[in-house]
Amino acid sequence: MFRALVMFGVFGISVSASGTEKDPIDFSQLKNYAIFSEAAYLPRSRVDEISQSHQYSLTHYNDVPGLAVSYYLLTNDKTKSQIIAVRGTFNIENTLLDMDAKLVTDPHAGVRLHRGFSTAAERIYREVKSFLKPDYTISGAGHSLGGAVSLVLAMYLDLDQFKIEKVVTFGQPKVTNIAGAAKFEHLNVYRLVTPDDLVPLVPPIDPMDINDLDIYWHLGKEVILLADTRYAILEGVASMLRVANFTQQPITESNLQNHQMARYVSLLDSKIHAANLVPFEIDLNLFNLFGGGTETQIHQ
Repeated sequence: MFRALVMFGVFGISVSASGTEKDPIDFSQLKNYAIFSEAAYLPRSRVDEISQSHQYSLTHYNDVPGLAVSYYLLTNDKTKSQIIAVRGTFNIENTLLDMDAKLVTDPHAGVRLHRGFSTAAERIYREVKSFLKPDYTISGAGHSLGGAVSLVLAMYLDLDQFKIEKVVTFGQPKVTNIAGAAKFEHLNVYRLVTPDDLVPLVPPIDPMDINDLDIYWHLGKEVILLADTRYAILEGVASMLRVANFTQQPITESNLQNHQMARYVSLLDSKIHAANLVPFEIDLNLFNLFGGGTETQIHQ
């Protein structure tokens, strides 16, 4: 597989998303998950109000001691569904600088995971498991770090025979490596990103890990929210190398603004009544990831 990736880097092969999607994206539903993800930053009383307005009851709400990670569980007995939403961090600089990003073998998932995210997910799983209903579907939601923890939670739940409906994340960083992404590729994951959000690119690929293929890798369908009614979809290699040269650029105010939930909600609102899937082309040069080569160009 690495040889194939090197070929991408050497020959600058262009990867593009198709303009055709068999299952159209339901942006109204994604907007609901955005609301639930944004609500994870709010106090319990507001979460209770929001959950009731969406025909859910607030089953559990807590802040994991020592980790400052808040989460809540919603239940709808009519549809027999539950949703776990996890809060991201308040400070994006802290997210980028302070994450414990070492890949370690997780005994529950059986794959290598981001140590910080898996620690939080395991703690939440132990707390929330008694409130889960085995015959209900379970979905996950979260922004930034919260999305990453929600995805790891879905891995645990899937392995323990719970019925995972979907996981919807916003600006989610990577959580596992190539083998981990392959093991859980059956999960219905929607990763929503904006073109200028830097967080989905971290942790960056580490050249020291290349020989072992132990590099961070995204899983799921990446939905790129473009301006007005446009959006694009990438998966696999195309998703990973969407902005290869981005990792060498300094963080700007625009990057921070494009990571905020308000930006995601605004872009979703513009697509609820009409949405147009468009190609998203990338001229790949893998050597950009390691500080050399010709600058990568992105063509929308």
